[in-house]
Amino acid sequence: MRVRFEQQLKLGQLRIEDLELRKKTRDKIEDLAAAMHRLYCTPEYNERLFRILEKYINKGKKRTGRKGMDLWMIFVLAQVRLTLNASYEFVYNLANNHKSIRWVMGVETESGFPRKEFEYQNIYDNLNLLDDKMLKEINELVVEFGHKEVFKKKDTEGLDLKSDSFVVESNVHFPTDYNLLWDSARKILDTVLKIKEKHNLKSWRKIKHWRSEIKGLMRELGKASASGGKNKAERVKLAARAYLAKSGALLKKVNNEISGFPIHDNGDLNLIMDLEYFILMLEKHIDLVRRRIIEGETIPHEEKVFSIFETYTEWVKKGKMRPNVEFGKKLTITTDQYNLIVDYYQMEHDQDRDIVITIADRLLKKYKIDSWSFDKGYWRAENKELLQLEIPKVIMPKLGKKNKQEEEEEKSYTFKRLKNKHSAIESNINELEQRGLDRCPDKGIAHYTRYIAMAICAYNLKKIGAEILRKERIKLKQSKQWHRSAA
Repeated sequence: MRVRFEQQLKLGQLRIEDLELRKKTRDKIEDLAAAMHRLYCTPEYNERLFRILEKYINKGKKRTGRKGMDLWMIFVLAQVRLTLNASYEFVYNLANNHKSIRWVMGVETESGFPRKEFEYQNIYDNLNLLDDKMLKEINELVVEFGHKEVFKKKDTEGLDLKSDSFVVESNVHFPTDYNLLWDSARKILDTVLKIKEKHNLKSWRKIKHWRSEIKGLMRELGKASASGGKNKAERVKLAARAYLAKSGALLKKVNNEISGFPIHDNGDLNLIMDLEYFILMLEKHIDLVRRRIIEGETIPHEEKVFSIFETYTEWVKKGKMRPNVEFGKKLTITTDQYNLIVDYYQMEHDQDRDIVITIADRLLKKYKIDSWSFDKGYWRAENKELLQLEIPKVIMPKLGKKNKQEEEEEKSYTFKRLKNKHSAIESNINELEQRGLDRCPDKGIAHYTRYIAMAICAYNLKKIGAEILRKERIKLKQSKQWHRSAA
């Protein structure tokens, strides 16, 4: 059973409403604490936030049984993790030792009184209850909260939007067909070892030898490919043939014996399913290495796999000098004049220009938009024409040669001013990468999309908190000046 948050006041218990904000600080945690404190203490948004959390986390669960971690605590710790780009170990440490975090969670006590402690596994399991759909709804609520309660945006005021894309890398090594072949082989051996140890099988006594020999042959092929000198092509082919021969022998052995592996429970079934997948990957990469190195064939891009673990990973070239290639997925973000991210779009083998209308359809239903700027990658004639039907100022530099009218438009004062302002989104992207969106450490596409959603939400809350503290510092400065003048 999970409850929203019921702070049962005891002797020495510190109320969230009484949180003491450190105004003269640039600490990211204090920015987050300020935003979370204001969100919690605003009844309308407090209620709406808990409704969203209950709808997803408590869905289909009985309101009886052992009490779980409160919804508010789960939400706070999730934001702490992405605000600091922290590991679960660091979040565990902060949850038990950081006063501001514990205070905003509602579990901090004064010195000398009993205190609540959290377990690592408890934090890990509860933070994994969040999903990207829930976090998208929460982020919309956070943006609305920021506009109305903090930045005080008027209902009649339109938004000045900026859109750009960047790559959120998945947690993979640089892929080559021969090291992916090694990944497949070693995972076959690891899985067979688990089956052998679980059921005390007498076969597969030379697993360590298999692993050592295949890895050695993989490294020999890598050295031959990287080195120079005479007859390099022949040496590479010779190393590749030895590597393929050993890998083929492993493939033949495991295919002959997989039918004899025992299946007594779901754990055994999962191991066999994993084994079958790694066998398919081994077959695929034996074929790719043979075709590319032995036969000299150019492998079509669509046949390539960039990770046998994070299979959603794409090879992305954004035309940069460094890095010239990134492995992950492209993410388009749209920010407003308050530097809040009002929308984000995870791209699936899309080009920037392909998603403009999809994003516009979503945003025009929610907001009044005064201007919207893009870079050249989003340019397409129909994109610009359709946006101009609804938006007064569309800044979309043409990709390629411009006619006289387009030259005049791009030289105008308004176009140049908004185009110069567009560069501010690069600092937003850089801050997002500092929040953890440079590389996702979580495994699987579901966790990857959730990680992005948490980072967007944490970024917006941090921006809102920074604005709250800025206004508090102004008030503090004004009050000091008033007292000086009165004296």
